[in-house]
Amino acid sequence: MPFVNIKKQYIAIGMLVFVALFFFNTRPAFQCQITQEVNTYLPTIYGITPTYARLAQKADLTRLSQTLMLVRNFHWVIIEDSETKTKLVENLLKESTLKYTHLNVKTQKSKHSTASGVEQRNAALSWLRDHLRQAEDKKGVVYFMDDDNTYALKVFDEMRKIKKVGVWPVGIVGGMRVEMPLVTDGKVTGFNAVWKSFRPFPIDMAGFAINATLFLNHPEAKFSRKVQSGFQESEILKYFTTREELEPLADNCTKVYAWHTRTQKPSITNPKKLKTPPIPDDHIEV
Repeated sequence: MPFVNIKKQYIAIGMLVFVALFFFNTRPAFQCQITQEVNTYLPTIYGITPTYARLAQKADLTRLSQTLMLVRNFHWVIIEDSETKTKLVENLLKESTLKYTHLNVKTQKSKHSTASGVEQRNAALSWLRDHLRQAEDKKGVVYFMDDDNTYALKVFDEMRKIKKVGVWPVGIVGGMRVEMPLVTDGKVTGFNAVWKSFRPFPIDMAGFAINATLFLNHPEAKFSRKVQSGFQESEILKYFTTREELEPLADNCTKVYAWHTRTQKPSITNPKKLKTPPIPDDHIEV
């Protein structure tokens, strides 16, 4: 057989082997991509955050927003305690990569309650109901978030499992290292709480989330200034659940993924007390 024909046969065989190896090596990649596409749906988490003007406001909102940027399918509803929307909050939201809704409502003074965030959270719930009525996909979770709290990303993964109302421990709150639901055989049977432990739900706002569609089923559900301090959580939860129906998350309420941290009030020296006046900095947003 001529040498040229033998060479052509080897080349043909080599090409067939190359094509077979290429197809074999790339096939699993195509399968993984298909599986990933099928599993991409996640319920929307609506994080509701009241905020008010103070020196540490931008620092607190920056820290929180950069955590939320890592949460998939998240919608931030931020409500200012103000007559008008401020440029500080407006600019921070615009510069973020978050999907957000910016609202404002001024707190009304009341002799019944000094609780903060009542009018702001109710304004957010009004917006939420209007939004869900118009939305094709009404599935989601509502989480009430303080702007100076600390949240682990795992808490958002946990709350996507919620059917009605899910609960978990909160660290550094109510005079305790951890305030938490007590769980027996997968059911909440009590609460480890010392501050006003007689509350119907002795739990912090950071320790629960609610199925969003329940707010459509209960249009009357809202916060109230007619209840005493510390009862806002119980006031909203009473519309949706009982203690026995609560869904314990975070490994049966044994893991802490949220902390009730508070930013220390900044101590700023009065410029009039300084021998050398500092350069004016009013033009810089802090």
